[in-house]
Amino acid sequence: MLKSYKEDLNSIKSSIKSVCQKILSANQTLLVATKECDNEKFGEAKSCLKNLSSTLNAIDNEIIKILALYSPEARDLREVVAYFKITNELLRASSNTRSLIKAFVRDCKEVDRELIESYVLPLQSSTIKAFEYVCEMIGLDDVDELRDISHEIIVEEDKTDELYSLLERKIFTKIKEGGDFERTHNILRAFRRSEKIADRAISIANLILYIFQGGELHNPR
Repeated sequence: MLKSYKEDLNSIKSSIKSVCQKILSANQTLLVATKECDNEKFGEAKSCLKNLSSTLNAIDNEIIKILALYSPEARDLREVVAYFKITNELLRASSNTRSLIKAFVRDCKEVDRELIESYVLPLQSSTIKAFEYVCEMIGLDDVDELRDISHEIIVEEDKTDELYSLLERKIFTKIKEGGDFERTHNILRAFRRSEKIADRAISIANLILYIFQGGELHNPR
């Protein structure tokens, strides 16, 4: 491929990694905010996501230009298509993070601290770890290294699934004991967002592996 094609593609990869890091920063700040129910920190987390939708839309437009100008084939085409899908996964992760922040701002002080300490903070920590790994994957080209990192993401995502299941059972037990159903249900829905962010990390990891290995693209969870 032409030098200009590689330069344009590297620019897209750099922009995608930058977005990934901002989503990661938002979730890291959210973890601190949740520990302390700190509204200022919640605001900082939200600011990390500012203008990400328009940024991702601009990246998509650059990807479309590459397809139109260079008509990539084989692995080059796989790479461009994968980045196009990755931007959608990042948009969903950003949206889930934004919803999680909104829910915590509203309900953080109302949540049982035992739930926060035992389930919510570990769940969010595993989500963060999964996203750290996926940001690391963007731009790497060693297939064995990518596979190893992808496995670590799966481990962290499995942890979020298990923690969410435990949290769900705990919350429903509290409801049966006479807890506030509406508020408790809203809290559970919010925690589900964190688990979904880890799902997005899995989807992105699979797309990065697809660049190098080919195969079939699967619908993300």
